[in-house]
Amino acid sequence: MAEAERIIGTPDTPEGSGAEPEQSSGPESGSDGQEGAGARPRGKRRIAVLFAVAAFAYALDLISKMIVVAKLEHHPPIEIIGDWLRFEAIRNAGAAFGFGEAFTVIFTVIAAAVIVVIARLARKLYSLPWAIALGLLLGGALGNLTDRIFRSPGVFEGAVVDFIAPKHFAVFNLADSAIVCGGILIVLLSFKGLDPDGTVHKD
Repeated sequence: MAEAERIIGTPDTPEGSGAEPEQSSGPESGSDGQEGAGARPRGKRRIAVLFAVAAFAYALDLISKMIVVAKLEHHPPIEIIGDWLRFEAIRNAGAAFGFGEAFTVIFTVIAAAVIVVIARLARKLYSLPWAIALGLLLGGALGNLTDRIFRSPGVFEGAVVDFIAPKHFAVFNLADSAIVCGGILIVLLSFKGLDPDGTVHKD
């Protein structure tokens, strides 16, 4: 039981006062251990949610870009809502929304680092909202990283396919949308004090 508590993340509780699993002695420790043991399946399911969300976001992004390249590139833009929203194929060598086109390789390395961090964090992931948020980040990062690696002009220097063009706003793609939504959700979860391991801390 003590081992189950250790895996769930009780070593992190000294830094975060108010974390739920902080009790480890006395008669209540047995019940904590039982809760910890029962949390293991939930933890595995949270990891499954993370990768399911990531796979869904990645597949949507990949399919949409394939359609855009095949049907829209080198063709006039398609107006969806007048001139307020159009689909227009653009190759973007920069970051999300077209920023920093001179640093393509750097952005590629950053995307790869984000994927590694999320994969490491997944080992202690017991929160469903965090699993969804990190899944969106992972799927979006993988979507744009795929473009960086496999599209022209070369490996790790490829231009990302963007096509969603709102009026008076930068052109972006579904991967960018997933990254932004995941980031916003993480900020909200942090404000609420919910940690990836499922504990809630109070300032």
